[in-house]
Amino acid sequence: MKPARTKGESLKRGRSLQGWNAPDGIETLYEVRSRDSALAPEAFARLPRRPIHVVLDNLRSAFNVGSVFRLADAARAAEVVTCGYTAHPPNHKLEQTSLGTHLSVPWRHLNETSEAITELKSRGIQTIAVETVEGAVPFHRFDYRFPVALVFGNEALGVARPVLRLCDGVVEIPVFGYKNSINVATAAGIAIYGLLQIGGWLDHALTPLGGTGESGT
Repeated sequence: MKPARTKGESLKRGRSLQGWNAPDGIETLYEVRSRDSALAPEAFARLPRRPIHVVLDNLRSAFNVGSVFRLADAARAAEVVTCGYTAHPPNHKLEQTSLGTHLSVPWRHLNETSEAITELKSRGIQTIAVETVEGAVPFHRFDYRFPVALVFGNEALGVARPVLRLCDGVVEIPVFGYKNSINVATAAGIAIYGLLQIGGWLDHALTPLGGTGESGT
């Protein structure tokens, strides 16, 4: 029988769930892959990005906002637009969940969500609210047109009705549980990665992180 590896020896090869042998003597090891860019966050923010804008309409939770920042970084979205009383940097709770991506994702803050929608539409950007309302189209069946902005609303009240009326369309994520909706950051992940699939970007490797040759459109 081979002698059990020490914690230090295990971590040299990979990482176990606890850093020690499991009670049954079988270690669960996996290789740790880091995809962090060699660029500084400010330099990474200047790289070409996907034509997906994320608008947050009066979100209550700074933790949710931070999660959306991290998601926008993963998708290399064009920007995050925080509106109303939505938390925005600098904010300690936001930064806890963003894990530094508030520095690598372009963002701006506007006092009114309607102002953000009007401005985006004036630039030819399709604005789509993600909300569970009558008449909403399942998000995977909607006819998106890039560039596109997804609008996510307040955790309790949803996207404000005046904002819904300004948007070019409304989509919903089908749910089959007791609750009729899901966490806003989770919803953002589903919708944004749906757009990445529609745009064909999931099957095309990005320019190696730290490179500058990628087109964002």
